[in-house]
Amino acid sequence: MSTPMTSHERYRRVFSHQEPDRLPMRDVFWGSTLERWRKEGLPEGVGPGEYFGFDKLAGIHMDNSPRFPTGVVEDTDEYTIYNTQWGVTQRNWKHRSGVPEFMEFRVVDRDSWAEAKERMVPTEDRVNWKHLEENFETWRAEGRWIIAGAWFGFDVLHSWFVGTERVMMALVEDPEWVKDMIDTMLELDLALMTMIWDRGYHFDCVQWPDDLGYVNGPLISPRSYREVVKPAHARMCDWCHNRGVFTWLHCCGGVMPLIPDFIDAGIDGLQPLEQKAGMDVFELKRDHGDDLVLEGGIDVRKMPHADQIEEEIRTKLPVLKQGGGYCFHSDHSVPDDVSFQDYCRVIELAKEYGTY
Repeated sequence: MSTPMTSHERYRRVFSHQEPDRLPMRDVFWGSTLERWRKEGLPEGVGPGEYFGFDKLAGIHMDNSPRFPTGVVEDTDEYTIYNTQWGVTQRNWKHRSGVPEFMEFRVVDRDSWAEAKERMVPTEDRVNWKHLEENFETWRAEGRWIIAGAWFGFDVLHSWFVGTERVMMALVEDPEWVKDMIDTMLELDLALMTMIWDRGYHFDCVQWPDDLGYVNGPLISPRSYREVVKPAHARMCDWCHNRGVFTWLHCCGGVMPLIPDFIDAGIDGLQPLEQKAGMDVFELKRDHGDDLVLEGGIDVRKMPHADQIEEEIRTKLPVLKQGGGYCFHSDHSVPDDVSFQDYCRVIELAKEYGTY
């Protein structure tokens, strides 16, 4: 039997559209899901990635925020209200999962944006150098796939910084303001990534979140994407490709109409391919499988149903894994209606049908 590939070798083959020994595997879980699983058999002190034998990844993170003052406003048994470094007051629920409740935004117009922009300058202390010094060589020795996390784009802007309605209106009334905010976040990311790279901490991939869709299609028009967001995506891709680094976009929702633009911008990989939003994995593999690495597309709605999830994985993985270019992941994140036993069966099937 041949020696199993390292995670670095496995992901590099997949991103080169070559077949590895098995599919790369990772996933994301609700906090409430893990609370349930601890009661159902997931050992205390053992993470799901370790338990299920997922690939070994490592992350490099940067702070490209305006660094507004942070702090807890209210803390109860049910929730915490706090101020973020992005100038947002938000509420997080402790025993149920989902996005936070965004209660108040500090950046609401061009004047308040000007104040934030002045604070968004590259400085050494925006990178945790000690963490890199202590861990980087070990990551490489262990064959980990190292991902630098960037933070810019439409989704970050409207969800975590300025507010959805405000940004949607500005896309029509003042698109240059939206573009300036996205570009400023990007430029700070690039400056910090350049610092990291130039010190010899070379990573394999840059991943960033930019949810551009909902269940019925894109949240913004293809024209708005091309004029306001795509240039920033393309600049990130150019920076990465000039250094031999792959690019990986996390984009929830139905974004099939934007796929050709993603590829044209230089995006190498897309996830999580949300099934209830119409992200047809067979169409994506057929039409774009030579240009785009696909990750996800395993419908979490079917995981609690043994016959449905077996059909899901049996029909999808043999097609998606052909020629490389596919990584195993749920089509979003695993909710708490999926039992520990259910998910153990998912992984058993994924390993059976995901081996080459």
